[in-house]
Amino acid sequence: MATHSTLNTQHSKLITGVILAGGRGSRMGTVDKGLKPLRGKPMVQWVAERFAPQVAEVLINANQNIDKYQLLGYKVIPDAIGGFAGPLAGLHRGLSEASHDLIATAPCDSPFLPTDLIVRLRAAMEKAGADLTVAKTGDQPHPVFCLCRKSVLPGLTDFLSGGGRKIDHWYSKLKIVEVLFDDQPDAFSNVNTLAELESFEHGRLP
Repeated sequence: MATHSTLNTQHSKLITGVILAGGRGSRMGTVDKGLKPLRGKPMVQWVAERFAPQVAEVLINANQNIDKYQLLGYKVIPDAIGGFAGPLAGLHRGLSEASHDLIATAPCDSPFLPTDLIVRLRAAMEKAGADLTVAKTGDQPHPVFCLCRKSVLPGLTDFLSGGGRKIDHWYSKLKIVEVLFDDQPDAFSNVNTLAELESFEHGRLP
C-alpha cells in the first residue's frame, strides 16, 4: 500500500503552486501582508514551507517588494493586469507562467494551510473530471485554495478583459467540485488584521 508521503509525491507531479501575495493589505493598514513577521519569519515563508512540498514548482504572485519575495528562492510574478485586481489576476498570471498543466493556489496570509491540501484536491478533480476543485469547511468555500487545469486560462483571460473580478461569477462557467476539509477547519485561518496577527503571535497556533 502507498504511504501518505508517497501519495503526496505522486500528486505533486505536474503541478505548479502559486502563492497569492498580490494584494494591497488594506485591512492591515495597506501593508504587504506576506512579509509581516509571525514568530520570527514572514507569513509567506510559513505558507511556502507547507505548500512547496506538495507541488513540483512554486511561483509567488506579488505586486510590490518583489526583491524581498525573491529572497525565498522562487520566481516572483506580478499581475499582468494593473491596479491590484484581486486573486483572479494572480491566478491568471500564474496560469500564464506555469510549467505544468495543473495549477494550485494558496494565499500568503494563511500560514497553517493543510499539508495534504493538494493530494485531496487532485483526487477529487480526477474522480469528477472537474475543471477546478476548491477547499471547503462547513458551508464556507475557500476559493483561493484551489486546483485548476491550465485549460481554464482562455476563459479567465476573457472574463478579466471584460472587467470581471468576482471569483464566483467566473466559477459559474466551470465544472467545479468543492472538497470538504472539516477535519482541519483551523488550517484555513487567515490573518487579515494586525489584531489577528497579534493573537497568533502570542496565542495558540492552529
